[in-house]
Amino acid sequence: MSHPNFTAAVASSVLSEAAQQTYPESALYVLATPIGNVCDVTLRALHVLTIADAVACEDTRNTSHLLTRYGISQTLIAAHEHNEREAADKIIARLQQGQRIALVSDAGTPAVSDPGARIVEAVRAAGLTVVPLPGASAAVTALSASGLVNDQFRFVGFLPNKSKQREHALQKLAADTATLVFYEAPHRIVETVDALLQAFGPERHVVLARELTKLFETIHRCPLAQAPAWLAQDANRQRGEFVLLVEGAAAGDDNDAETERVLRILLDELPVKQAATLAAQITGQKKNALYERALQIKDGD
Repeated sequence: MSHPNFTAAVASSVLSEAAQQTYPESALYVLATPIGNVCDVTLRALHVLTIADAVACEDTRNTSHLLTRYGISQTLIAAHEHNEREAADKIIARLQQGQRIALVSDAGTPAVSDPGARIVEAVRAAGLTVVPLPGASAAVTALSASGLVNDQFRFVGFLPNKSKQREHALQKLAADTATLVFYEAPHRIVETVDALLQAFGPERHVVLARELTKLFETIHRCPLAQAPAWLAQDANRQRGEFVLLVEGAAAGDDNDAETERVLRILLDELPVKQAATLAAQITGQKKNALYERALQIKDGD
């Protein structure tokens, strides 16, 4: 049986070790915060939040609430998608005075589908130091529990809101063999899953990960054909922030080069649909996959 104070003792020891490490001045600390569960903050992050001269954050209200949970009081600087360039100027001025500034987003790692990249770029361009503090990431969290066996993944983030632009973006990804990682908001989840089904077909597996690390965390894996019905079965399944993982396209075989050659020849003379149909008859490949590839070729042209 573990000692009741074991966790507190270890935390105190590691915090003490963190305090003895070097934290340069005139540095921007890019700091990951929890994506849900407040216990997922690192002890090193807590120490930096304590010693920083100010915290640049996506939403001052959210960050203030989070810091209060940890018993930390800090000066906050608003740094969101609408004022990144102005915020960067303010941060650089503070850094040039020798200050330490922590940069956080509302959840997870800044500059990964969240504001922060322009600030980091500006700070580096000014010749100042950027120190990353690793921690929570919704994409990596979902991947680790997905069971999708692939040594490659492509982080896409949020798809375009407009259907035509979304369809165009997905067409470009149809032949990608890497696991595809998307973020999505609850009010768009149904139409996005429908778009994934249309773009990638019914057989590929999808992982719908919602409310990660929170009380109602759900991680569901199924073929894309079953995903719309799963969402429709319970309105609660459409709530919360989502990470969607889509299985990559099957790796090509030795006939891929010949199939590509045939398809390109036909596309020079025929409309996309007809070229894909004839190419499927000639090569024995799936018509849907050839149609998607034909669209990509036309788009590239």
